[in-house]
Amino acid sequence: MKRIDKGVCTAMKRVIVESPYMAQKISLPKPFGFLNIFVNFFYQKWILRRNLKYARACLRDCLQRGEAPFASHLLYTQDGVLRDEVPEERKLGMEAGFVWGECAEKTVVYINLGLSSGMIKGMERAIKAKRLIEYRSLGPPWQTDAVCEIVQQY
Repeated sequence: MKRIDKGVCTAMKRVIVESPYMAQKISLPKPFGFLNIFVNFFYQKWILRRNLKYARACLRDCLQRGEAPFASHLLYTQDGVLRDEVPEERKLGMEAGFVWGECAEKTVVYINLGLSSGMIKGMERAIKAKRLIEYRSLGPPWQTDAVCEIVQQY
């Protein structure tokens, strides 16, 4: 990675990064009651770790493009800040991210892992603010065959 001098910082474009954060719960048939809780716990943990790693890769991609990225879902969900699983705190974090979005020149949506409800809300906010939305995907190991289908659906 290149060394950044002070002149480069003023030339960087401010962008909001949208990428998935939490996983949706899996619903197993009723006879699997306790197993359902067990599966969801480990599935959620695995997806969260994967999504955090992906979001960091998205930030790196932006930085390498000369952008100054902001991803509220990486900042506000850290231990001791806000809890994403508490609806009021999730909403507070999203609203704070939307305020930062007002200063951004565009919203960058990374689509390799699909679109989450939070990402869609961020995109709707960008449309309302008449802010450019750019769709991106990362190469291996994040590349999937479904990337084009996701963009066409939205």
